[in-house]
Amino acid sequence: MEFLSEEDGGELSVRSTPPYGKLYFYEHILQVPTYVTYDPYEPELEVRCLQAGRYVLQPVNLEGRIHIPELDLWLGIWRGERLGHTINWLRWWDASGNLLLWSSEQTEQERQRAEALAAKLRELGIDPERLS
Repeated sequence: MEFLSEEDGGELSVRSTPPYGKLYFYEHILQVPTYVTYDPYEPELEVRCLQAGRYVLQPVNLEGRIHIPELDLWLGIWRGERLGHTINWLRWWDASGNLLLWSSEQTEQERQRAEALAAKLRELGIDPERLS
C-alpha cells in the first residue's frame, strides 16, 4: 500500500526498463498480489489485483469500498476525526460491513459500556465498587 507522491516515475509508473517504474516492478517482477495506492488529497483509492500476470483495477462497491481478497476485508475512505485532525482516513470493514475500530475507539467503547453497566447496577441498588 502506498500513498501517492508527486515524483516523476512514481507509484503508477509502468517504465519497463531500469530504473523500473513501481507499478511495473510490483506487477511483473515481484508479482505482488494486491497493489493499493491512495491519494489523501483527492481523495482517491485504487486497488489492483494480479490476474493472469496483469494488474486489474478493482471496482468499488456501493459504499465506495474495495474488497481485499487476501484479507477478506474491505478497504475504503472514511472522513472523520482522529488524532485531532478531521480528514480522510483509510479504514477497514469486515464482510458484514462493520467498521473495524482503532484501538483508541475500542477502548472508548469499552469504557462507555463499563460506565453504562455501573449506572444500571446503581439503579438496582448495587454499588459496583463493592463487587470487586
